[in-house]
Amino acid sequence: MEKMILVDYTKCTGCRLCETVCSVMNTGACNPERSRIKIIRWEWEGLQIPTLCLQCDEPACVTVCPVKALSRNSGSGCVKLNLSLCIGCKLCMQACPFGAMSYDFIKKEMIKCEFCDGDPACVKFCETQALQFVDVSNASLRKKRSLGAQVLMAIGKSEGAL
Repeated sequence: MEKMILVDYTKCTGCRLCETVCSVMNTGACNPERSRIKIIRWEWEGLQIPTLCLQCDEPACVTVCPVKALSRNSGSGCVKLNLSLCIGCKLCMQACPFGAMSYDFIKKEMIKCEFCDGDPACVKFCETQALQFVDVSNASLRKKRSLGAQVLMAIGKSEGAL
């Protein structure tokens, strides 16, 4: 069954633990610059938004790769990067509308989230549960329930103000 990392940016505190854990798990070094997940800070809005590969249905990165180093795993639905084929042209990085493809300047190779082979460390260590690893079919339902709960809370607060 296809899975995805569902991001609830309203729960993200910007602690960047996900970046740290990701870099340690994938490189053995505590270096968030080498992480497959990035926290985008919109300080003027007070928001921190975790950004990672969304495993798109029609990934632009796969389409532009001239050597077919990117492909979708038919079982998990995850877009995988075959480093033995990759020539480091960075076209995938330019094509991704979400900025999910990155370049590891130390190892001199492209990097992207591949769900830690089905057990994403960033999700396990996210204390606020801003990141959740869910079935694709349940992702929309979870978002709707979350939005519904927020609306009910807002209604309750407005009635208490009267």
